[in-house]
Amino acid sequence: MASALAKLLSDIKISHTIFAMPFAVLGGFMAAANDGDITWAVFGWQLLLIVACMFFARNVAMLANRILDRKIDANNPRTQSRVVASGDVPVVVAGIYLSCNAILFIGTTAFFLRWGNWYPIALSVIVLLWLSAYPLLKRFTWLCHLYLGASLAMSPVAAAIAVEPNTLTHLPIWLLSGAVLCWVAGFDIIYALQDVGCDKRDNLKSMPASLGVRPAMLISQFLHCICIALLFGVATTEEKFGWLFLCAVFLIAGLLIYEHLTVKKWGTTKIALTFFTLNGVVSLVLGTAGIIDLLR
Repeated sequence: MASALAKLLSDIKISHTIFAMPFAVLGGFMAAANDGDITWAVFGWQLLLIVACMFFARNVAMLANRILDRKIDANNPRTQSRVVASGDVPVVVAGIYLSCNAILFIGTTAFFLRWGNWYPIALSVIVLLWLSAYPLLKRFTWLCHLYLGASLAMSPVAAAIAVEPNTLTHLPIWLLSGAVLCWVAGFDIIYALQDVGCDKRDNLKSMPASLGVRPAMLISQFLHCICIALLFGVATTEEKFGWLFLCAVFLIAGLLIYEHLTVKKWGTTKIALTFFTLNGVVSLVLGTAGIIDLLR
């Protein structure tokens, strides 16, 4: 069992939690600082709980993906070595680990009742079901990329609700969430370029397979333009953000342009750089800049 667990943890790449984690943490900071100075005696614990929830929720989402897509993955040269698809880890074991993470996620949300906040635990099951459904969407609609974007876009909003539900009326939180949605959907379209042939064969509805590569890339570019516009909206409507966050937005705009130029020049051969390195930098830069501005 320990060996299977180690293989699963390696397969779902815990390090890739970096994509959504900074946005969740930033959303939490925005909520905590919304009415004045941060009360660290409370927020410190809430922040630890948010990080734990993100860890467990991502594990549930990734394991659901590995389980539901195991037959599809087994027929794709790029994914056939995944431990569930290859049979290296039995589906039952992966299901047990998924269930454990789901229980831990729900249990962690219950701690927010300590501050009279019942929203996290009340919404916990709905959130897990939403996150787990993504693999099914690509069987039916090319809007699956937007669905994945919406899944990660929940992170700043969910964190804000966990810290202070009243911040749902705070416009910058929603603008940030919209930016995350467009950013993730845009790079997921790029990531899908690797599997166009297999997606067509298996009748999966990714945008590149359904609409063609060029139209899909135009949509990806449009989504990333909207992402930058929304981030400028965050910078101008969140009064506690200053020049550092604004500089981060300009840097991210440059990184996204470079991302698309890389794909245009190298095709799918540089996807690893585009998908993991650049997008990890985008998330870290924006989250760090926002938190520093809020703390100044």
